[in-house]
Amino acid sequence: MTSLCWIQDTVCSAVTDQTSTSSESSTTEMASFLKTSSLSVRKKLWQQTGFPLYNTSHGFHEENVKKKLQQFTGGSVDLHKEDSGIGILILNNPSKKNAFSGVMMLQLLEKVIELENWKEGKGLIVCGAKNTFCSGSDLNAVKGLGTSQDGVELCMFMQNTLTRFMRLPLISVALVQGRAMGGGAEFTTACDFRLMTPSSEIRFVHKEMGIIPSWGGTARLIEIIGSRQTLQVLGGALKLDSTIALKIGIADGILQSSDEEKSLEEARRWLQQFISGPPEVIRALKTVVSSGKELALEEALETERDVLSTVWGGPAHLEAIASKKKFNK
Repeated sequence: MTSLCWIQDTVCSAVTDQTSTSSESSTTEMASFLKTSSLSVRKKLWQQTGFPLYNTSHGFHEENVKKKLQQFTGGSVDLHKEDSGIGILILNNPSKKNAFSGVMMLQLLEKVIELENWKEGKGLIVCGAKNTFCSGSDLNAVKGLGTSQDGVELCMFMQNTLTRFMRLPLISVALVQGRAMGGGAEFTTACDFRLMTPSSEIRFVHKEMGIIPSWGGTARLIEIIGSRQTLQVLGGALKLDSTIALKIGIADGILQSSDEEKSLEEARRWLQQFISGPPEVIRALKTVVSSGKELALEEALETERDVLSTVWGGPAHLEAIASKKKFNK
């Protein structure tokens, strides 16, 4: 969600400007202004593609963080865009079980920006190379970014990136082959769905590393399975093989094959059921679902209205009317 701290600073500044010449009788008017301004600012910020959770007002200087991350090389994040409108995002660092190096974190942001501008895109599958998903952060980067300040900066960078990823107007699914551990487990929660193979696992190992999830995984996991089960998962009481993950609602399905290519093809077919149709309609659907999840009711309703205006009377709508489609057969 957009930074409430930033919103409060903006609104309070506006209120101060107005109240400096106001009398005490304007208290009711100021309260109304505060409410409407807060809503409008938050909605406008949410609708801006790429607007970050954190900026310089939070002491976050992205370019400085990028320079630090560039020091830790290895692996890549690869993106293949298919004619079907499905993108395949591959975490590719197999010698480290696809752990994120600093360079990979930078590349992930680059790919998210590319996907934000892919107008023909409808769906996205996230997977790892060589039949494993992701083992979190490369320990070389973890050791090299050893101070508390380093940890907080990395947290803000990855929260910014994964929040932008989550808001992509694409229906996304994490294909969990092998293990998704630590930050890899957190990444799966930024996807709309999670599919697992019979032999795969999702493991939140943060407690064993002496830390907590810091890429937004806790908040997203609570939304998926609730706070009580999240405590069990993060505390280590629940080991998430594919069967248990499906039972408690983290996984949305278990694929038949653990083979890398076969499971990817299964994931394509599974995702296809949600993305059949014109890109503009699929993207509009994802946008209003995201707004309904993140914004207050009034803001979500306004966003729904605004997005509707982009598809009502559009080619897909007019074609459906002309063909006299009926859904009560």
